[in-house]
Amino acid sequence: MPFLCLLYFVNYLDRVNIGFAGPNGMNEELGLTATMFGLASGIFFLGYLVLEVPSNLALHRFGARRWLARIMISWGVIATAMGFVPNAATLVVLRFLLGVAEAGFFPGIILYLTYWFPKAQRAKAVAMFMAAVPVSSAIGATVSSVLIDAGDGLFGLSGWRVMFLVEGVPAILLAAATWFYLTDRPEKAAWLTADERRWLADTMAAERAETEQTHHWPLRKALTHPRILALAFVYFGISYGLYALGFFLPSIIAGFEQQFGTELTTVEAGLVTAVPYAVAAVAMVLWAAHGDRTGERVWHVALPMLLGGVSIPIALYLGNPFSAMVAVTCCAVGVCAAVACFWTLPSGFLAGAAAAGGIALINSLGNISGFAAPYITGALRDLTGSQRTGMWVVGVVMVVAAVVVVVLRATPAGRDEGTGRRVEHAD
Repeated sequence: MPFLCLLYFVNYLDRVNIGFAGPNGMNEELGLTATMFGLASGIFFLGYLVLEVPSNLALHRFGARRWLARIMISWGVIATAMGFVPNAATLVVLRFLLGVAEAGFFPGIILYLTYWFPKAQRAKAVAMFMAAVPVSSAIGATVSSVLIDAGDGLFGLSGWRVMFLVEGVPAILLAAATWFYLTDRPEKAAWLTADERRWLADTMAAERAETEQTHHWPLRKALTHPRILALAFVYFGISYGLYALGFFLPSIIAGFEQQFGTELTTVEAGLVTAVPYAVAAVAMVLWAAHGDRTGERVWHVALPMLLGGVSIPIALYLGNPFSAMVAVTCCAVGVCAAVACFWTLPSGFLAGAAAAGGIALINSLGNISGFAAPYITGALRDLTGSQRTGMWVVGVVMVVAAVVVVVLRATPAGRDEGTGRRVEHAD
């Protein structure tokens, strides 16, 4: 788990570090408006959308070790090349290619965790892995800010270019480590005893068999059923809040100077940006552990979504930077707590190739928000001259998605193999 967290830390940092580059010289140097910045930030997810499902099916077939290493070296090379972009058009192209390169990484890890963790421990395992998101946003905010500040002029490059160069290299190095270190399945784990391997493999096989017998979801159904599309919308709502925060929180904090007269250096702004994510990292693990302990799934997704949806627009109406940051922190806690528990929903009724395809499709469609959130937020800022309208859209989308997850319930009705009767799963 620590190794997987490290991989996702680097992955997420390379995905959102454009948010730190923008207000720290990149937008000015490349002549980007807020709308163009939103396009460059979000077009990543269009490339991501194209190859998500085939990439996850390839991981299911060839194994996580080989496929994740291939993904990582591809994105590492492109992330490093971001340091040399000469103009806005090249930036947009490279961001699109970065999405193509990264496609399959996140849903691949979510699928990989279903090979190793029984359902009763899975939410906490996903939360531990996804803690890399707030941690990368917290530590990454400070690291990125320091690199921009200290790297300015190094090799004759602007600080934001040095940041892209330095933060792209770890993915290339970790690709080699992944190839040699990661274990595909429990039965291949030399670091477990023979009894441990046998127990874990048998437990996971029994759970997969029970899921397949109860729910009967083949791959085709997992790629076409309305429930999957509805779950994709729920994930869209969660991700909309996550990426709106990730791409625009540095800009919101930069706006404190104009709104409140607060003056912050680049490093100080990075440290302030880190606060909401540091709190969210702890909260998401505790909330997911509570979900595993109680066995309840639906409200463990819906309640934090409601918290996040209400908090984010309120943050921009508060009268001082401290109260505004409290509201932003509540939003970060809500988004991160929801996303950690969300992935227990599809894995509750999908198994095997259906899980590979269904999880990838949910992630792929849900991550359209990664394009929509920064682009719409940036466009609304250009149109209105304020962040407020864009943040209201974030809040509304999250609240609607919370209502959808309550309506859906945790799992669809299955059939008892002995009686053939429908079995309701409303937990």
